[in-house]
Amino acid sequence: MSSAPDLNLDHVAHLARLTLTAEERAQFAQQLGDVLHHIEQLSKVDVTGIEPTAHAFPIVNVWAEDIPRPGLPVEAALRNAPAQRDHMVAVPKVVD
Repeated sequence: MSSAPDLNLDHVAHLARLTLTAEERAQFAQQLGDVLHHIEQLSKVDVTGIEPTAHAFPIVNVWAEDIPRPGLPVEAALRNAPAQRDHMVAVPKVVD
């Protein structure tokens, strides 16, 4: 395909914090140009009457039903705590 002449590849590389060699710059310019060409082709598709969507398929809740059940006993929950006090994990003070 063709590269995108109006694409500022150096700016894109800078934003991505990439240092490109001349060879990489040529290769990526070609690849980005190909991607932009395909996106341009999508803009030619007639989507009249098609409702905009964020996903190709409906998204449904796949979580299990939220049923309360007993948690861990305090001793088991604190077993690996590096420090504990009054049945709680003790951590260093971070706010004055």
